[in-house]
Amino acid sequence: MLEDIGVTQVTIPLPFRLNHVNCFFAEGSKGWIIIDTGLNNQVSREIWKPYIDKYDISTIILTHLHPDHYGYGGTLQQLTNADVWMTKIDDEAARIFWEPESLKKVKDHYHTCGLPENVAVELTNDEGSFNPRVKPYPKVGRHLEEGSKLVFGKNEYEVIFTPGHSDGLICLYNKANSILFSTDHILPKITPNISYWFRGNPNPLEAFFESLGKIESLEAEYVIPSHGKPFQNANKRITELISHHHDRLNEVYDYIQSPATIYQVCKQLFTRPLTTHETRFAIGETIAHLEYLYYNNQCKKSFENGIWYYEAI
Repeated sequence: MLEDIGVTQVTIPLPFRLNHVNCFFAEGSKGWIIIDTGLNNQVSREIWKPYIDKYDISTIILTHLHPDHYGYGGTLQQLTNADVWMTKIDDEAARIFWEPESLKKVKDHYHTCGLPENVAVELTNDEGSFNPRVKPYPKVGRHLEEGSKLVFGKNEYEVIFTPGHSDGLICLYNKANSILFSTDHILPKITPNISYWFRGNPNPLEAFFESLGKIESLEAEYVIPSHGKPFQNANKRITELISHHHDRLNEVYDYIQSPATIYQVCKQLFTRPLTTHETRFAIGETIAHLEYLYYNNQCKKSFENGIWYYEAI
C-alpha cells in the first residue's frame, strides 16, 4: 500500500523493548519530506545517510517530541538545511524536558509519588541519558496546526491534532482515500503509552479519549502507524483501546479502596519485572489513570508528609 501512495517506510531499530520506529519518506510539493527521525545515534545516521546523499530534502516533520521520533531531527536539519515542522506545544516542551533543571523538578515529583529514593534517582538518571539522543534541538520554522494541509507522496493530507500520547501529537489524514498516518495515537498491537509527566495537560487520558473520538468520526479504512505494520479499520482498533483503558480504570479504582500512593498502585498494575525505561512509563500511566478518576469525581487525593494518596469515593 505504501508504494501505491508514493511513500517509503524507513524503519529504524530502537534499543528498547519497543524495538523500532517507522519513519516515512516521500516527495512533497517543494522537495522531499521526512516524517520522524529516530534517536540521535549511529543507527539513525547510517540509515538516513543514503537518503541525504541522493535526495533534496526540503522538510522534516516531527509528529511529536518523544526521542524516537524527534531525536535525530536537529542533526538531520543541520545535514540537509531542511525546514522543520511540528506543533508549538511539543516544540516548546522538547526544549526544556531533558535539561538538568527540568529533571531535578521531575525527581522532586517522583518523591511525591511515594517512590523510594533509589528508584527516583534511577528514573531521573535514565531520563537524563536521553539528552545526547535528542540534541542538537531542531530549529522549528513552522508550527503545525489543526487543518493544515500538505502533499506527501501522491496525496494531500490534513493535520489532525490528537493530544494524549503527547500534548502536541498529530496524525495525518487523506479523506479521498481514507488513509490515516496514525503516528503513535493508534497502534495495531500495543496500547500507546498515556502518561502524566508533571507538566502540560493535567488529564492526558481524557485528552486521549477525546482524540480517539475525533479520529473515530473519520472512519479511516487504511491505517499506517509509527510502530507495527499497517492495518485496516481504525474504528475497530479504537474500540479495543477504549475498552482496554476502561478495564485499567476499573483496576485502579479497586486498588484505591483504601488510601494508596502512586507507587503502590503502579506496583499492582504492572506486576512483571520492568526496565528503568519501562518503569518511568508505568509511573506516568498510573498517574494518568488516577488523575482521570480524580477529575471524574471517582476518587479524592490528599497530600500527607510530602506524598500524594488517592482514595476511591
